Amino acid sequence: MGSIQVSKVLNNNVIIAKHPRHDEVVVIGKGIGFNRKPKDAIPLTLVEKMFILTKPEEQEQYKQLVPQVDEQLIEAMNEIIHYAANAAGETLNEHIHVALTDHIAFAIKRQAQGLYIHNPFLYETKELYPEEFRMAEYAVRTLKQRLDVDLGEEEAGFIALHFHSALTNQHISEVRKHSRLVSDLVHIVEDKLEYVIPKDSLDYSRLITHLRFAIERIRRGEAEPQEGRLDELLKREYPEMYALGWTLSKMMEVRLGKKVYPAEAGYLTIHLQRLAQRKEDHE
Repeated sequence: MGSIQVSKVLNNNVIIAKHPRHDEVVVIGKGIGFNRKPKDAIPLTLVEKMFILTKPEEQEQYKQLVPQVDEQLIEAMNEIIHYAANAAGETLNEHIHVALTDHIAFAIKRQAQGLYIHNPFLYETKELYPEEFRMAEYAVRTLKQRLDVDLGEEEAGFIALHFHSALTNQHISEVRKHSRLVSDLVHIVEDKLEYVIPKDSLDYSRLITHLRFAIERIRRGEAEPQEGRLDELLKREYPEMYALGWTLSKMMEVRLGKKVYPAEAGYLTIHLQRLAQRKEDHE
């Protein structure tokens, strides 16, 4: 099977090693560095249960991060990321070790200083990424048990975006941009309808899900059919909602920098008309 050779021990849970296939690697795992010395050999079978950072830029960033972070946090992060990978049933982009560890270390520091950051996208994040939100809740629970720090639900929303980023190989800034866009689109709908959509309602969930899939379709450049008879009918029957659907489509086009096909306005009109009807039922 072969083995890796220890080059340097960074702490009990992190070492730098020589790998037979990847040359220099950073290995993260519970107790991996305990009592190890340079040139010690560690069987690869043991290493398979750990995380190996193979990309030079990720390794460099992580090496800089480790001395600044509490070792208990490194151990907790190991558990959290293992849990997320098992829950997802797939490998997470290795950048999560740098990005999420750094994010959580900073959140803990902020909390100690009494600085609180409101999460304006919490409801949207829960609806958009329920699996990732469950992973984030596990992270918050684990940090409470291990470090006696309760980061709370709003912070779980931010953590969920990091998991989504790692699972879809999108940069966290792109994931944040999409959450902000969904939030802004919902506010436009609420302003236009003069109706605050109940956050725990099926209507809210459906609208968020639709916007999420629309953004995914647009992001991937998937072509939708051109305007058909349904679009013509919707335009005629529900002119106000069709106009609002068209406005939302154009906003997505501008913010995502990608072409949005006319059929998207039609799809949105159906959802918007249902919301308008719901508002009338409540009045």
